[in-house]
Parts: sequence; structure tokens; C-alpha cells
Amino acid sequence: MKILMLSWEYPPRVIGGISRVVYDLSHRLMKDGHDVTVVTYRDGDVPYIEDDDGVKVYRVDNFMIAPNNFIDWVMQLNFNMIAKVGEIIVKEGKFDVIHAHDWLTAYAGKTLKYAYNTPLVSTIHATEAGRNSGIQGEMQKYINDTEWMLTYESSEVIVNSNYMKNELQRLFGLPFEKINVVPNGVNLNLFSDIDRDYDFRRKFAMDNEKIILFMGRLVYEKGIQHLIAAMPKILANYHDAKLLIAGKGGMIDELKAQANALSLGEKVYFTGYLGSKDVQKMYKCADVSVFPSTYEPFGIVALEAMLSGTPIVVSDIGGLNEIVEHGVTGMKSYAGNANSLADSILSLLFDPKLCDTVTKNAKQKVKTEYNWTKIAQDTHFTYQKAICETIADRQAKQIAQEEAKKHVKKSNEITNLLSFKKNRQAYA
Repeated sequence: MKILMLSWEYPPRVIGGISRVVYDLSHRLMKDGHDVTVVTYRDGDVPYIEDDDGVKVYRVDNFMIAPNNFIDWVMQLNFNMIAKVGEIIVKEGKFDVIHAHDWLTAYAGKTLKYAYNTPLVSTIHATEAGRNSGIQGEMQKYINDTEWMLTYESSEVIVNSNYMKNELQRLFGLPFEKINVVPNGVNLNLFSDIDRDYDFRRKFAMDNEKIILFMGRLVYEKGIQHLIAAMPKILANYHDAKLLIAGKGGMIDELKAQANALSLGEKVYFTGYLGSKDVQKMYKCADVSVFPSTYEPFGIVALEAMLSGTPIVVSDIGGLNEIVEHGVTGMKSYAGNANSLADSILSLLFDPKLCDTVTKNAKQKVKTEYNWTKIAQDTHFTYQKAICETIADRQAKQIAQEEAKKHVKKSNEITNLLSFKKNRQAYA
């Protein structure tokens, strides 16, 4: 199968989880024998065309004309994606299916679908309404409407959790059978050659300190503010603990101010953005990984932590709630509740036996349920459904057109006969 992936991010450009999903899915599909092409945004000095271990990657610039706002920027990116795909099709022929990731590639996906009569599949990784607890302004309404348009135009829609399936049904009124739940996955070899690096660990904490780790974007829906609020209770019960917040985002100044206001001093440390190797090392150094999101469609970081052998605490929301079984593969806390969060973290800090149990079960669950081999097979099945639906639609349209022609022909015959009778009567 010839597969076209449209994504606004692809390694080395990593904004959120989409980049890793597109990368891992593309490579697994390629290993399964499919021809995979990714068209994405060119960020920095990376090459315009790249053979990424068998996956063909084409990157496009934005227009030289400076956009007025982010929406204009996205639209200009879509124009260039359409042009690039047109060039590729001229050289290499049509694709069997187009896979658009999130609203940022919606207009390119829709245009290419109609221009080349190709089935469109979309993955909605998150919704604007979910990220913002509703639609608050004109830009958010525009993004929400674009998400609806993409799901409407797609033959099949993929989401990464049952939580997201319910959300799309509620927001957009999509038919139940059109939404396919295909979870995200993680590279099972991610930590195969990574051990705890004590020299690396000592850059952030003393040997006697237990590291509580948050990894991710510093934005409101990730719930870091609740984790910081939980630290006074944690430290009151377990003094040798330290919170490391790894990542970047718009909330960093607000979060630092919160930590200072709570007099947490050196017990909260912001590492800034970490490269992929340092991320792997950091997971191995952590004693507890915490993901206290207030909105989380899935949560790849939770899978990474589980695979690394670090016990995790998550909020009971979204995809995280489906990944973790409380006390079996990790610990849960009430979303947005700092007191509940502190209790779950303390239960792991004080109970090494519980840590051993949940980490062992968590690793096994990731290997069984979240491996890319299974995920790629489920995605390929969704592509096949979309192609079959498109063929059926074409046949239905063709039959309808033939029936319409027959109806017109019969109608013309009747009209001519009536006209003949009327003329004959007038002549008589």
C-alpha cells in the first residue's frame, strides 16, 4: 500500500506527541512492506528530502510572506503541502490512502482527497475544546470547526483512547462505527541499553534524595501546578524528596513563581528542554514519575516511564485512566487534587515492594498492549476499511448516475409522446 502521512511535526521537530507517533507508525508500516511518504514542515537546517531508514520524508517551508497570525501560518503550510504532494504524485504516482494528523493538516488532506480521488483517514490526537475546557474565543471556534470538518471529510477517524472516542461523538456527532480506537505505542527497545547514570543524576539531586519527575510540556492541561501544590505535604512526610520538572512551555514563569511562593527553594528544579538521550537517562534516574494532567487524550510519556521501570502516578482522566490500573500498573489520583496526588506519591516512596510490583506489571502491559507491530496492523486495517468505503461510494454514485440517466430518458420519452398526442389532437 502507498501511504501518505501529513503532519506538521516530524523528528527532529518535536512539539508534542504527534511527532513520535508519526515517526514510529511510519517506520513500522514500512517494515511491514508498505511504501510510506511523510510530508511535513521544515524547521531549522534539516534537509528538504530525506530517506529516513526507508521512510521518504519531504519537508516544506512556509511562505516568505509573514503570516498575520497562527491560523494564516497553518493555512500557508497547507498550501505548500498540497503543492509538494502534487510534485510527488507526478513523479511517483497516486497514493492509496492519505493519513492526516490533527487539524493542522486538515485543508491539505481535504484538498488532496478530492483532487486525486483518494481515501482520507484522519487521526485526532486531541481536541481544542478538550485542551481549553470548552470553546472560549473566535480562534478556538475556528480550530474546533476545522476539526469537525476533517472528521466529516474522513472516511475513517482514528483516536487513541475510548475517552477520545466518546469526546468526538459528543463534540462532532460522529457515527460510532466511524471512530476507530487505536492506542499510541512506544519503541520497546527505548531503554534496552540505558542504565542508571549516577553522574548524570547528581547534576539534579543528591544521592539520598528521591527524584519525583514530571516530563512534558509546561502548559495548563498537564497539571504541573497541582504537582507543585502537592510538594509541601510530600516534603512534610518524606523530607528527602525533590521534584524535577523537565520540559518547556508557556507556564514556566508562573510555575516558578508558584514554587517560590510555597518556599520550596531547591526542592523544585526546572531542567528545561532535554534531548532524547537525556530524557532516557532522566527516566532511569527517577524514583517516581508523575503525570497529573487535567486533560490527556492518551499519554505517551506514561508508557515511556512504565517501560523504563519507573513507578508512575497519573490523574484519573482521559487516556491515562485507561492505561493505569490503580495499585497494579501504577497509582492514580483525583484530577486537579493536590492532596490526592501527594498521597499516591507518598505510597510509592514509602513502599519499595509496591514499586517493584507495579513496575513489573507495567512493563508487561506496555509490551503486550502498546507495541507498534499490533498498532500498525490495526491502522492498516483502518486504511483498508477507508479504501473499501471509497470504492463502494464510487460504485453507488455510478449506479445512481446510470439510474438517473434511465429516468431522464424515460421522462423524455413520455414528454415526447404527450407532445405528439397534443399536436395530433390540435391538427385534427
